[in-house]
Amino acid sequence: MAKGQAIGLQRVGGQVPAAVRIGFGWQAASRRGLFGSRTREIDLDASAVLFADRQPVDVVFFRHLASDDGSVRHTGDNLVGGVGAGGDEESILVDLQRVPVHIDQIVFTVNSFTGRTFQEVQSAFCRIVDETDGQELARCTLNGGGQYTAQIMAKVHRSGSGWQMTAIGTPADGRTFQNLMPAILPHL
Repeated sequence: MAKGQAIGLQRVGGQVPAAVRIGFGWQAASRRGLFGSRTREIDLDASAVLFADRQPVDVVFFRHLASDDGSVRHTGDNLVGGVGAGGDEESILVDLQRVPVHIDQIVFTVNSFTGRTFQEVQSAFCRIVDETDGQELARCTLNGGGQYTAQIMAKVHRSGSGWQMTAIGTPADGRTFQNLMPAILPHL
């Protein structure tokens, strides 16, 4: 998906998945050192902010692993991310059938709690997977880094009787989701 692109969360035949996994991945950029190129781990944190009528009502992140209603769950904090082969470093599960009707948008962010910048990150991505069979429905990849400490990656939002995913891919500064709220609001 390209930045700003939206897709309906439907499978072939128009069926909406009951539950999806939002997977986040990244790799640490290679660094030149005294003994050649090396890669070191980088800890980024994925969060999901649940909105009702443009107001934040709940959040899921490494210190609050499930929404109050249980429809959104974080699978756990990966403290040594970025050294793998390009798989999901952190994931957030969304049971679309259980999300309360007043929740109309869920915004997904990734931030560096330690304050390291995305200049040390390459190939960051966000993907959505049908949790029933593991089929990837969409992926947005962010290339290049910068002097920012966070990314507003994507949002899942209601569209008629279904759901859509929109790729956002906007850099931001903040070590926690709370710091990112001013940057999130224009994307609602």
